Amino acid sequence: MRSSAATVILRTLFGLAFLVFGMNKFLHFIPNPQEPPAAMDFFGALFRTGYFLPLLAATEIVSGALLLSGIFAPFALVLIAPVIVNIFMFHVFLAPSGLPMAVIFVALELALAWQYRWAYAPMFSRNRSEAIGTPFAADASV
Repeated sequence: MRSSAATVILRTLFGLAFLVFGMNKFLHFIPNPQEPPAAMDFFGALFRTGYFLPLLAATEIVSGALLLSGIFAPFALVLIAPVIVNIFMFHVFLAPSGLPMAVIFVALELALAWQYRWAYAPMFSRNRSEAIGTPFAADASV
Protein backbone atom coordinates (compact mmCIF):
# COMPACT_ATOMS: atom_id res chain seq x y z
CA MET A 1 0.00 0.00 0.00
CA ARG A 2 1.40 3.36 -1.05
CA SER A 3 1.77 6.07 1.60
CA SER A 4 1.08 9.76 1.09
CA ALA A 5 3.86 12.29 1.54
CA ALA A 6 2.25 13.54 4.76
CA THR A 7 2.17 10.00 6.17
CA VAL A 8 5.83 9.47 5.30
CA ILE A 9 6.81 12.77 6.93
CA LEU A 10 4.82 12.05 10.12
CA ARG A 11 6.10 8.48 10.27
CA THR A 12 9.70 9.67 9.79
CA LEU A 13 9.47 12.34 12.50
CA PHE A 14 7.81 9.94 14.94
CA GLY A 15 10.27 7.14 14.17
CA LEU A 16 13.27 9.45 14.48
CA ALA A 17 12.07 10.74 17.85
CA PHE A 18 11.76 7.24 19.28
CA LEU A 19 14.98 6.01 17.74
CA VAL A 20 16.91 8.96 19.23
CA PHE A 21 15.23 8.88 22.66
CA GLY A 22 15.55 5.10 22.84
CA MET A 23 19.25 5.24 22.00
CA ASN A 24 19.69 8.03 24.54
CA LYS A 25 18.57 5.66 27.30
CA PHE A 26 21.64 3.53 26.51
CA LEU A 27 24.18 6.15 25.39
CA HIS A 28 23.17 9.24 27.44
CA PHE A 29 24.02 11.84 24.78
CA ILE A 30 21.07 14.13 25.67
CA PRO A 31 21.08 15.41 29.26
CA ASN A 32 17.95 14.66 31.27
CA PRO A 33 16.02 17.71 32.49
CA GLN A 34 15.47 18.22 36.20
CA GLU A 35 12.23 16.48 37.12
CA PRO A 36 9.94 16.89 40.17
CA PRO A 37 10.63 14.54 43.12
CA ALA A 38 7.66 12.27 42.37
CA ALA A 39 8.88 11.81 38.80
CA MET A 40 12.39 10.98 40.06
CA ASP A 41 10.92 8.42 42.47
CA PHE A 42 9.06 6.84 39.55
CA PHE A 43 12.21 6.64 37.41
CA GLY A 44 14.15 5.31 40.37
CA ALA A 45 11.65 2.49 40.81
CA LEU A 46 11.85 1.62 37.11
CA PHE A 47 15.66 1.64 37.27
CA ARG A 48 15.75 -0.58 40.35
CA THR A 49 13.81 -3.33 38.56
CA GLY A 50 16.94 -3.91 36.50
CA TYR A 51 14.99 -4.79 33.36
CA PHE A 52 12.40 -2.15 32.64
CA LEU A 53 14.46 0.75 31.30
CA PRO A 54 16.46 -1.47 28.89
CA LEU A 55 13.18 -3.04 27.73
CA LEU A 56 11.66 0.40 27.26
CA ALA A 57 14.71 1.62 25.33
CA ALA A 58 14.74 -1.46 23.11
CA THR A 59 11.02 -1.06 22.40
CA GLU A 60 11.55 2.58 21.43
CA ILE A 61 14.54 1.74 19.21
CA VAL A 62 12.78 -1.13 17.42
CA SER A 63 9.59 0.87 16.92
CA GLY A 64 11.52 3.91 15.76
CA ALA A 65 13.56 1.88 13.27
CA LEU A 66 10.46 0.17 11.89
CA LEU A 67 8.67 3.51 11.50
CA LEU A 68 11.69 5.10 9.81
CA SER A 69 12.03 2.22 7.39
CA GLY A 70 8.32 1.95 6.71
CA ILE A 71 8.54 -1.80 7.25
CA PHE A 72 5.77 -3.11 9.52
CA ALA A 73 4.76 0.46 10.41
CA PRO A 74 1.30 -0.64 11.70
CA PHE A 75 3.02 -3.16 14.00
CA ALA A 76 5.45 -0.48 15.19
CA LEU A 77 2.52 1.76 16.11
CA VAL A 78 0.91 -1.04 18.12
CA LEU A 79 4.24 -1.80 19.81
CA ILE A 80 4.83 1.81 20.82
CA ALA A 81 1.22 2.59 21.86
CA PRO A 82 1.58 1.52 25.53
CA VAL A 83 4.77 3.60 25.75
CA ILE A 84 2.86 6.62 24.42
CA VAL A 85 0.09 6.12 26.98
CA ASN A 86 2.68 5.94 29.77
CA ILE A 87 4.51 9.04 28.52
CA PHE A 88 1.24 10.95 28.46
CA MET A 89 0.13 9.80 31.91
CA PHE A 90 3.60 10.41 33.36
CA HIS A 91 3.43 14.04 32.24
CA VAL A 92 -0.19 14.50 33.32
CA PHE A 93 0.43 13.24 36.86
CA LEU A 94 4.15 13.58 37.61
CA ALA A 95 5.90 16.10 35.33
CA PRO A 96 3.45 18.54 33.72
CA SER A 97 6.22 20.60 32.13
CA GLY A 98 6.60 17.93 29.43
CA LEU A 99 2.88 17.69 28.69
CA PRO A 100 3.00 19.63 25.38
CA MET A 101 5.46 17.12 23.89
CA ALA A 102 3.40 14.21 25.24
CA VAL A 103 0.29 15.63 23.55
CA ILE A 104 2.23 15.90 20.27
CA PHE A 105 3.27 12.23 20.59
CA VAL A 106 -0.35 11.17 21.22
CA ALA A 107 -1.51 13.22 18.22
CA LEU A 108 1.18 11.67 15.97
CA GLU A 109 0.29 8.17 17.17
CA LEU A 110 -3.42 8.72 16.49
CA ALA A 111 -2.84 10.36 13.10
CA LEU A 112 -0.58 7.54 11.96
CA ALA A 113 -2.89 4.85 13.34
CA TRP A 114 -5.69 6.44 11.32
CA GLN A 115 -3.52 6.36 8.19
CA TYR A 116 -2.89 2.64 8.74
CA ARG A 117 -6.44 1.80 9.82
CA TRP A 118 -6.72 -0.78 7.02
CA ALA A 119 -4.13 -2.88 8.86
CA TYR A 120 -6.18 -2.88 12.06
CA ALA A 121 -9.55 -3.58 10.43
CA PRO A 122 -9.33 -7.38 10.80
CA MET A 123 -8.93 -7.03 14.57
CA PHE A 124 -12.25 -5.25 14.76
CA SER A 125 -14.31 -7.41 12.40
CA ARG A 126 -16.89 -9.81 13.80
CA ASN A 127 -16.06 -12.61 11.43
CA ARG A 128 -13.62 -13.60 8.74
CA SER A 129 -15.89 -12.67 5.85
CA GLU A 130 -15.94 -9.00 6.96
CA ALA A 131 -12.14 -8.89 6.99
CA ILE A 132 -11.61 -10.47 3.58
CA GLY A 133 -11.44 -7.11 1.85
CA THR A 134 -8.34 -6.05 3.79
CA PRO A 135 -4.87 -6.50 2.26
CA PHE A 136 -3.71 -9.05 4.84
CA ALA A 137 -6.87 -11.11 5.08
CA ALA A 138 -7.12 -11.53 1.31
CA ASP A 139 -4.08 -13.84 1.43
CA ALA A 140 -5.46 -15.99 4.25
CA SER A 141 -6.44 -19.49 3.23
CA VAL A 142 -7.76 -20.78 6.56
